Amino acid sequence: MDKDEITLRIKKIFSYTKNIDVILLINTNYPDPNFLYVTGLKSGLFEYSYLILEKEKATVFTSSLEYETAIESLPKTVEVVLMDIKGEFRSKISSLLKDKSVGTNDFFLPIGLYNLIKKRYSIKETTDVSQALEKARLVKDELEISHIKKAVSITKWAMLMIQKEFKQGMTEAELAAKFDNISATLGSSGPSFQTIVCFGKNAALPHHFPDNTKLKKGDLILIDAGAKINNYCSDMTRTFIFDEKSNSEDYKAKERIIKVVKEAQLKAIRAIKVGAKGSNIHKIAADYIDTIDDGYYKGKFTHALGHSIGIEVHDGPGFSPGSNQPLKPNMIITVEPGIYIPGFGGARIEDDIIITKDGAEVL
Repeated sequence: MDKDEITLRIKKIFSYTKNIDVILLINTNYPDPNFLYVTGLKSGLFEYSYLILEKEKATVFTSSLEYETAIESLPKTVEVVLMDIKGEFRSKISSLLKDKSVGTNDFFLPIGLYNLIKKRYSIKETTDVSQALEKARLVKDELEISHIKKAVSITKWAMLMIQKEFKQGMTEAELAAKFDNISATLGSSGPSFQTIVCFGKNAALPHHFPDNTKLKKGDLILIDAGAKINNYCSDMTRTFIFDEKSNSEDYKAKERIIKVVKEAQLKAIRAIKVGAKGSNIHKIAADYIDTIDDGYYKGKFTHALGHSIGIEVHDGPGFSPGSNQPLKPNMIITVEPGIYIPGFGGARIEDDIIITKDGAEVL
């Protein structure tokens, strides 16, 4: 990221706040996603590093482990301060925070660290700005969109290539490992989340983690996975039927579930438009699943239709029953209806879409 992109993101965050002088973000043993959002840093752990934002300026405080990475990766307009053992950096932090109204990410910051910082630096008052951070990240800029598109492309290719690896007797864990390896080969820096692979009856469990269940003829195979590019995630799900005669009644029942889920997804995507509420889009998919085939699948769609995606795989509100968030251009949200029948299996189909002025584009 260049200095202009960083400045624009800082201004965007402050535009959602009131009466805040500075914003303080502190990493723990893993980064606050907003630290990555503002800086664009792609390598380094930056454990317990600080990021202090003023209206048009950013200052990073970090240890010797990450200092050179920050100096080399950040534009010169971002000041980088070494958190050395002499503690001289504390006077610099104090000068930025003392007697100021400070915004903090209370959604992320541990209470013990919050109390320590407030006491140590004589902060005038603190205000939770976690909602402002979420709102700023909800609508993506062009750089973010390009990263997510690349991540989606990797996952799409991996979903095609993984089908060649289906073998009777292999375990869910083995297939998950193969999927992650294919994604890495295609350029992913890592999975967006632990890859989900479900065989047979396990496909009725939306968040089943791969285990030693073995693949059998006629099994449903559900794969839910994502790639990462420059910190940005994709999230995609596909459901397959493994090596079963297409004229069998069992095959037809499984094929029907997949078809209903796909049609529910298409109905939802066609209804997406700027200004619509996420809850209304969820209702379209849920109502279709609940009423099709004389209500046979009623109550079998058990989760929200989708969530925002970005630096985090769950990056804010999306298409949930309780979401009153109006849709805006350049939001990127998953659309993932599913049907889950305990003891039989299930199906989920998920794609990442971008809201456009004309509706939605499947990435």
